[in-house]
Amino acid sequence: MKTPMRLPCCRTALVGALTLLTGWPATEAAAAERPNILLIFSDDHSCQSLGAYRTWLTDFIRQQQLTPNLDRLAAQGVVFERSFCANSICSPSRAAVLSGAHAHINGVTRLGGRIREGVWTFPPALQAIGYQTAVIGKWHMAQDPAGFDFWRVLPGQGHYWRPEFRGPSGFREEVAGYATDAITDKSLVWLKQRDPNKPFLLLCHHKAPHRPWNPPARYYRLLADVTVPEPATLFDDYAGRTSSARNQKMEIGRDMTLASDLKVLPPGKYPPRLTPEGEAEWEAAFRGRNEAFAQANLAGRDLTRWKYQEYMKDYLRCIKAVDDGVGRLLEYLEQEGLDRQTIVIYSSDQSFFNGEHGWFDKRWIYEESLTMPLIVRWPGVAQPGRRVGALVQNIDYAPTFLEMAGSRAPSTVQGRSLVPWLRGQSPEDWRRSIYYHYYDPGHGVQRHYGLRTERYTLAHFYPVKEWELFDLERDPQQMRSVYEDPGYAQTVAELKTELARLRQHYGDSDERDQP
Repeated sequence: MKTPMRLPCCRTALVGALTLLTGWPATEAAAAERPNILLIFSDDHSCQSLGAYRTWLTDFIRQQQLTPNLDRLAAQGVVFERSFCANSICSPSRAAVLSGAHAHINGVTRLGGRIREGVWTFPPALQAIGYQTAVIGKWHMAQDPAGFDFWRVLPGQGHYWRPEFRGPSGFREEVAGYATDAITDKSLVWLKQRDPNKPFLLLCHHKAPHRPWNPPARYYRLLADVTVPEPATLFDDYAGRTSSARNQKMEIGRDMTLASDLKVLPPGKYPPRLTPEGEAEWEAAFRGRNEAFAQANLAGRDLTRWKYQEYMKDYLRCIKAVDDGVGRLLEYLEQEGLDRQTIVIYSSDQSFFNGEHGWFDKRWIYEESLTMPLIVRWPGVAQPGRRVGALVQNIDYAPTFLEMAGSRAPSTVQGRSLVPWLRGQSPEDWRRSIYYHYYDPGHGVQRHYGLRTERYTLAHFYPVKEWELFDLERDPQQMRSVYEDPGYAQTVAELKTELARLRQHYGDSDERDQP
């Protein structure tokens, strides 16, 4: 890591200018210390539903004050506006973050996969240079966490209420209450009990807002009297796409369940694991809604609109609880004077469809699924309020954490450190395209690989030999593929050449999947 140039005769002026610029005291002592690293990672949190991003839903999110703590974090840090995942599904995305490598290298191509033996991951590397390490919350990998001094993780997907945690040597514990709050509670306990003489790495991994979007009781009535805006593409007919887009099984109107997803349950039936007190709270909040729904006898577009409203309200209620947890962690850092020595990162394993194209879930190379929120607050280094438009990816997280800690990831890592961007630099040799490969046939989504450049998305649905090309400048909602348009023939040829280069560069060379 390069050391910033120092001018001894102007040292005081430089420190003062940096303090004025960033809002954080900049001292030589603080700069010499290795920073603490706190990664707050949620599950399926869309960029659309985060006030710090510029989307069709942003004004509503801000008006309803759904993400005030995350918005404050963004104002104090850097927002990456083109941050993408390498495989838009939970376990593969987490493996990419841990390893800095694509799925065909780290071995986790589908849900619940196992990182290949011998693949480098960043937590043991930070542990080896003196960091105290912990992971708390959702893990969703086949093997136990490695490289952590402390871990308490949810088995599998985990439960929203009365969550169970497991740890080393067969440790298991059921915790009263709501998962998001419990994960935050455990993270705070660990922070208070850690060794204060060591820098720390804490991964606080939330289950929320993952399906089935069960919010805490305190937010049952949040948004009850408002209407969530609808996306312009809610009733997409997929006429401008290949059969792959038409044959999925993730449409809100057709595939979202009334019972599990939307909690339309008969009297006496409740979501799982509620206490008797919790059942009474749920009954008071949702019984009247369910009775009104039964009497309305909705169908067609009216039913889709009702489902969309109820889905989005529960989804946003879950996000509000995550934001509460973020606020509690930030408050603790400030109270203990740790905020100036702690890098705080907020991200999610991928984004999520909030009704765009009529969908929920993720998986696709399309924008609403591909994009990941990424906010980084680095006091004294990253300029507050800065927005970065570079093409970055979750394989970049691991080498970034190592450089933040004053070390370096091995050359086998496929990602690149984001530290130059955080320092306000713009590397001239930065990538001009990102590579994507989705393997899991869940929700009827065809396996596909492709690339995303600043302007174009090219996708190859190789089991059915279909291609799509989107011009994001002219068609940001990706409603019409121009792959067959003669006017784009040269663009198709150039992008296929680039795609072949990326596949070779990253070593994804399965002969059956070649373009």
